[in-house]
Amino acid sequence: MLFWCDAFWPLIGGVEVLAANVVLALRERGHELAVIANREPNLDPRSSFHGVPVHRLPFIDAMTSQRMPEWLAVRGAVASIKREFRPDVVWVFHVEIGVMFHLMTGAAHPAPTVCTVHGTFENNALARETALAAVLRSAAWVAACSTHALAETRRDVPEIASRSSVIWNGLAMPDLPPTPIRSDEPRLLCVGRLGTVEEKGFDLAMQALPDILQRFPHTRLTIAGDGAARPDLERCAQALGVADHVDFLGWVHPRDVLSLIDRSTMLLMPSRVPEGFGLVALQAAQMARPVVATRVGGVAEVVADGETGILVPPEDVAALTDAITRLLGDPDLMSRMGDAARRRASACFGMERYLDSYETLLRRVATPAGLEASAV
Repeated sequence: MLFWCDAFWPLIGGVEVLAANVVLALRERGHELAVIANREPNLDPRSSFHGVPVHRLPFIDAMTSQRMPEWLAVRGAVASIKREFRPDVVWVFHVEIGVMFHLMTGAAHPAPTVCTVHGTFENNALARETALAAVLRSAAWVAACSTHALAETRRDVPEIASRSSVIWNGLAMPDLPPTPIRSDEPRLLCVGRLGTVEEKGFDLAMQALPDILQRFPHTRLTIAGDGAARPDLERCAQALGVADHVDFLGWVHPRDVLSLIDRSTMLLMPSRVPEGFGLVALQAAQMARPVVATRVGGVAEVVADGETGILVPPEDVAALTDAITRLLGDPDLMSRMGDAARRRASACFGMERYLDSYETLLRRVATPAGLEASAV
C-alpha cells in the first residue's frame, strides 16, 4: 500500500498524529507500506518511520516555483516510486494540493485510489476546478471522517455520491487512566493551532471568562497551541482584564496532550469554522472530560449534546458562558458526562473499529470484483 499524506510525522497536528498511528497499526497487521509526503526543511528526503520507508518530495516548492524542470523532477520521482513499490492500492490519507503529482503519474503503475476527507474545500466556488476535486473524482472510493464532511464533499463534488461513505476517526484508548474531575479550582482548556483569532474561537472563551469568574473566582483558562494569532489573543486577554487567569502554554507535544486534558476540568471548543471531526474532543472523551463546543461541523458527531457535553450556537458568548457555569455548578453532572463520554469513545471511536473499516475497504477496492459488488 502506498500511503500518501502531504504532512507526515514528525510534523504535529491532528491529522499527522492520526496518520502516524494508522501507519504503525497497519504495519503491525502485516501490511507492507511506503509513505509519500511533502519535503520539509531539516527532514531527510528518504527516511524510515519504524521500518516503513518515507519518501519526502518537494511538492510545494515545485508548485510555487512554477519552473518546469522542478515539476518534471518531482513527477519523475513519484513515478519511479510507484514502479518500484508496485502498490495494490494508493491511500490518499489527506487530500491536499500535492496529490496532483499522484494524478499525473497514474500510468506509472495503475492502482486504485482510496481518498480520506478530513475537512471541506475552503473555496466552494473553485472546488470543482481543483486538483483536489480531480483526485476525488478519479478515486475508487472516498471515505469522510464525519457525516458533515461527507455531505459537504458530496455537495462540492457530486460525482462521488455512489462511491463514498463515512468512517469516523478512531484513536486507541489511552493507557493513562483518567483522574476524578476537580471542580474546586476549575481548569478550562482550549487546544489547537493559533492560526487566526477567528478560526478556533479561543477569544470567545476569553470573553466568557469575566462572567465565569464572578461565580467561580478560582477559574483558570489554559490555551495550548501556538501560531500567528497568539499575540492578538494575549492582547485580547489584557483588554478583557483576565490576563492573570489565562495561561498560554505554547506548543504541546502530542504525548503530553492527554495528561494536560486530565489536569483540566473540561475542554472548550468554541470554533467559528466547521471542523471535519475534532480529534481533541475525542481525546477529552477518552479522559472522561466533558466538552463545551459550538455546534459546527463534525464536532457535533463526537460530542453528544446533553450526554457527553454541551453544544452551543457559534459566536454566542452568553450561551457559552451559561454552558460552562452550568457544568461548574454541578460537579455530579460533569462526572456523569465525562463517564458517558469515555464509554462512547470506546464504543464508537476505537482504533480497532477504525482500522477494521479501512482494512475492509482497502481490500475490497484492491479487488475489482469486490468494488463492483459494493457499488451495486
